[in-house]
Amino acid sequence: MKVIAAQTMQELDRQTIQEHGIPGLELMEHAGHACMEAIFHEFGYTGGKRAVIFAGRGNNGGDGYVIARLLLQSGWQVRVCILAERERIGGDAAINLEQLPPAAVSYCTVPGQLAGLLQEELSQTDVIVDALFGTGLNSEVAGINREAVELINAAGCPILAVDIPSGIHGTSGRVLGCAVRATVTVTFAAAKLGHVLYPGADHTGRLVVADIGIPAELVANASGCEFLTAESIALLLRRRDRQAHKGHFGHCLIVAGSSGKTGAAALSANSAVRAGSGLVTLAVPESLNPILEVKTTEAMTVPLADSGGGYLTDSAFPAIAGLLPDKDALAIGPGLGQHPATVTLVRALLKAADLPLVIDADGLNAVAQNANCLLDKKSTHVVLTPHPGEMARLMGATIADVEADRIATARKFAAAFGVHLILKGSRTIIAAPDGSTAINGSGNPGMASGGMGDVLTGIIVSLLGQGYNCHDACRLGVFIHGYAADLVAQDKGEIGMCAGDVQEKLPYAYQKLLTGC
Repeated sequence: MKVIAAQTMQELDRQTIQEHGIPGLELMEHAGHACMEAIFHEFGYTGGKRAVIFAGRGNNGGDGYVIARLLLQSGWQVRVCILAERERIGGDAAINLEQLPPAAVSYCTVPGQLAGLLQEELSQTDVIVDALFGTGLNSEVAGINREAVELINAAGCPILAVDIPSGIHGTSGRVLGCAVRATVTVTFAAAKLGHVLYPGADHTGRLVVADIGIPAELVANASGCEFLTAESIALLLRRRDRQAHKGHFGHCLIVAGSSGKTGAAALSANSAVRAGSGLVTLAVPESLNPILEVKTTEAMTVPLADSGGGYLTDSAFPAIAGLLPDKDALAIGPGLGQHPATVTLVRALLKAADLPLVIDADGLNAVAQNANCLLDKKSTHVVLTPHPGEMARLMGATIADVEADRIATARKFAAAFGVHLILKGSRTIIAAPDGSTAINGSGNPGMASGGMGDVLTGIIVSLLGQGYNCHDACRLGVFIHGYAADLVAQDKGEIGMCAGDVQEKLPYAYQKLLTGC
């Protein structure tokens, strides 16, 4: 599913009206019809039902006036409450307002009077329609508008939001002071970033994307992001030939582990196995090899000369380089440690490895000491998987800087260094060097525990080893990681979920995607 910024939608509206000659009044009529159909679908066609419509003075309010007219014509009882003076309503909205019977319309602009004015209607209504603000809202909701939002949320009945829940920023998903919590949101032409990014996603409810007559080619050519769903991811998955053998599914190498962090190495290797690799080799400090052999039954281990202190140094480089020729993908970093000699090893591998490469955890910390070392990489297929703290270190910035605009942060870094970047978090962002960007739609708060990133590293390197291209491997890996966690949550709940639980659900996630979508 394509998602676009609020300002992109405004440009689509302009092009539709000015360049394609489709009147705004026609678009508004179609928007009202789409919302009416959603109301009937969600709450029934039966006449005699009641609706209260909160409307502003702009085009979002105009959509509300169309909805009111259509519901009245269908036998509903409707009260429209407009939070503006009549003389301030103009354009297409005013034309649609004129078509409503005056008895159905109330105006309220004085704070403190709204609850009393609508108390009886709200106690009896079947649905509330939020047509206060559209996707262009940029300022904090205050005064009588805030009062209306709080009244809508407190009413205890289903809420349909027109375009976007009022109070949600259309591009960032931020709550501008307060925001409506919708049961269903009907938006137009394409989903907006504010619908899928948190906290806006929590306010949107079920999202309906309606065609209102904006030319399809305009939407298709508009800049935006892909929102990953089970249906779209299922199309990327490859089914296995009945005559396949382990040689068909790649041999990946994972360089990981240090004293106290053998769990990270084991999780990444075991997850690569669960993600479908034909063969997995885990290269570890020799002093820790006995531990890893116990923890990784299906993966092979290669003990590498270490310092005696349980961490790898640049002296291990020749042995690792000798392992690369028959491997299909490489991952560096889980539990590797941050000793200066380990940092040197990571940078040497970055310059030497000419196969798809995933860098995570301490591998990222090594790179962060001088991010320009990425410009010296040999591979043209490099994936970085930072969480916000690691991303901040890579950029030499703060976590607040990263979180202020996660999409722009990921895109800029991916383009600057020619890497595929997975910026982890709620709604993980996947950015490719060419600007292609995806937002993950799977996962849940149960994933906020140690080891989850190691599982993701194993999945991504496995998919690269199986021959998926970088962007597909990143999109597939991130979605399946979260999808497996969603399956765990269904069985066990979110609280107490651990990385091992997610790892064990990976085959079930594949199966459900392949058979259910």
